[in-house]
Amino acid sequence: MAYSFVVRDEGSSVYAAVAGVLLNRQDWKSVHKDSRRFNVMFGERNRLPYARLGHEPGVTQLVNYYRGSGCLCRKTSLVHVLKGYCQRHDIDPFQWIPPSYEVSPNNSDSSTEDVSSLKAMIQRKRQQKEDEREKFLETYHQMSENNLGDVWIAKSAAGAKGEGIMISNSPKELIDFIDNQKQSHVLQKYIENPLLLEGDRKFDIRCWVLVDHEYNIYLYKEGVLRTASDPYNPANHKDVTGHLTNHCLQEALSPNFGKFEDGNEMFFDQFNRYLQDTYQTTLEDHILPQIKDIIKGSLLAIQDQISTEYLPYHSFQLFGFDFMVDDKFKVWLIEVNGSPASAQKLLPALSEAIITMAIDPLFPPLEDNKDDDEETQFEKLN
Repeated sequence: MAYSFVVRDEGSSVYAAVAGVLLNRQDWKSVHKDSRRFNVMFGERNRLPYARLGHEPGVTQLVNYYRGSGCLCRKTSLVHVLKGYCQRHDIDPFQWIPPSYEVSPNNSDSSTEDVSSLKAMIQRKRQQKEDEREKFLETYHQMSENNLGDVWIAKSAAGAKGEGIMISNSPKELIDFIDNQKQSHVLQKYIENPLLLEGDRKFDIRCWVLVDHEYNIYLYKEGVLRTASDPYNPANHKDVTGHLTNHCLQEALSPNFGKFEDGNEMFFDQFNRYLQDTYQTTLEDHILPQIKDIIKGSLLAIQDQISTEYLPYHSFQLFGFDFMVDDKFKVWLIEVNGSPASAQKLLPALSEAIITMAIDPLFPPLEDNKDDDEETQFEKLN
């Protein structure tokens, strides 16, 4: 007997690699993307036929996304979800994320919108109800008066690759910026005291997190730092390559891209050496325990909403969690990616580990495909 999979998303390097590993096994085959009889679907996150899944007699079906998981992956809804979860569990949400508020455009120029449509009217009403600009202003002034910093960052709800971002210490400038946009933004306290690398450079940390069909949460044991090419200058908020660590911005805008690390990527073993040499500490001492707590709490916050426990099909999903660390070794969640790419160096082992943890339990290999150390690549968090 052979298992089968369909590939409906040609753009995901991770799931393409997973499919490639399966094809090299004797017990898996690829079938046409429109086939209804398959065991695993590698699909596009926003175009999956969830309603059709799980209805083929005698066929167990698994899909590579959890329906509704996007609520963690849009910046505004991430803030909304975490605030709600933390409030219900008597947790301060601003221990996980910096103080953050959802602010929607408030302008009279609606020429670019179809305001006559019911959908547009409902969306506008929702945004007006949830707009938190007054709470932002109150927090801004409190923090400024208490010398807790006055720099904030505006981030577009669905922005990527550094788009829709402004950094400023002027609340008026930030709000005016949002009021001239077309979608909601998060106004978030900027980390003014980031932990810096050699050359006074910023970084963020990408962690890969797998949720299997039983909603077990696993952290991949290798991670990567995405590093800035140029020194961090807190006085110059327009210095993009000193403030934002997005690879596409660094490569496009800085002549120093790749000067310190190949591809501006530093892996955990090198980072650990830096921490030991410079601060006499390690990832395990201060940083990873906080990362694990935040990941677990974030995913448990949406479990009831997205679990497939009582549905006719199963899901699994790989997430990319992005963190920053300040100079007191406090970890902050910055955003969550629901369809993360992988550092090329890690892709082969990551693909094998995804299969071991998420696919093999439902579809046991008909031959011995696993190495002895594969199961140690992911650490279970719940």
